[in-house]
Amino acid sequence: MSTQDEELYRRVLHKDKDALETLYDKYEKLLFSFSYKMTNNHGLSEEVVQDVFMKLWTQKGTYDSSKGKFSSWLLTIARNAAVDLMRKKKDTPYELEERDALQTNEPSVEEMYEWKEEATAVREAMRVLNDNQQRAIQLFYFDAKSHREIAEQLGVPLGTVKGRIRMALKHLQTEMNRREGGKERHE
Repeated sequence: MSTQDEELYRRVLHKDKDALETLYDKYEKLLFSFSYKMTNNHGLSEEVVQDVFMKLWTQKGTYDSSKGKFSSWLLTIARNAAVDLMRKKKDTPYELEERDALQTNEPSVEEMYEWKEEATAVREAMRVLNDNQQRAIQLFYFDAKSHREIAEQLGVPLGTVKGRIRMALKHLQTEMNRREGGKERHE
């Protein structure tokens, strides 16, 4: 976590609205695009972003810097919120016009470069995973499948799916830390 993010997060814990607004301005686009990739729905993606920052404000869950980057923690909250919303609104049809209308709001060159750089780093780090772990991570994080759905799809026990995901995340964290070792990161 950058020193700036750490300070802002500490201030949010003490109910500093300006700090929350600063974090919102910094991460809103990232969280929106991440949730939009999961939901393909503009409205749901906006709800996800709102939910993430409400949870941050009401302190539903606490960030622990020893477990990873602040941005990764926010993305995990966003992923869980998106999955919850999609399950609640499973019978709600998503409108293609809404998705197509979003295409006019193109990200800046800097944002595209940053996302590409992060995506490349994660893709490269995933190479350390075996095929079973890669598949479990893909289904859970990118296809928003539940543990049970993954178990059914892969034809393996539920505990096996949970174990694969847990081990894959440990391997990914180790690999990302190894790759970032010594590099100064600016968030």
